[in-house]
Amino acid sequence: MHAFPCGTLPLDFVGTYRARRNEVPLEKLAAPGHLDAWFVESGMFDAAPGADATDLEIALDLREAIYALVASRLDGQPMPTRAIAEVNRHAAGLPVTLRLHPSGATRTGSVAQGLAALAREAVGILGGDDAVLLRECARPECTQVYLDRSRGYRREWCAMRTCGNRVKAATYRARQHGNSGS
Repeated sequence: MHAFPCGTLPLDFVGTYRARRNEVPLEKLAAPGHLDAWFVESGMFDAAPGADATDLEIALDLREAIYALVASRLDGQPMPTRAIAEVNRHAAGLPVTLRLHPSGATRTGSVAQGLAALAREAVGILGGDDAVLLRECARPECTQVYLDRSRGYRREWCAMRTCGNRVKAATYRARQHGNSGS
């Protein structure tokens, strides 16, 4: 149900609101169950935390605060103080619960614990050396953000298998269409 092209959970979390520039963006966290699914699919939790409508509202507020901070970094603008406060408030929360068992380990917790983990990682990205690696996908319809760790720092798309292939295919079709008219 969810995609994880960024390699970092806070940025993948921001990407749950897809195509932000489109007239009708796509909300991937439209219900509490979708938030539960995101936590499990991301590998953050082994079992759904049992999100409710209030949890979802809080999660969406955090997601938008992280996005506001990322967008300000991308635009070279000062980070909004309200978004900083929101992220810091969550980052101070309890960590995800790890338990060792004879057969391995489990990761469980509440929605608040999952959001705390996302916020802490976002603080590390936005407040550390990785902030200069932040990029937004070059496909006009996509607004996914990612860290560009490519050699030469020339990555253009959130994921080659989706956006990169779409852009290259569209460019190829346009070139073929242009050549057929000659």
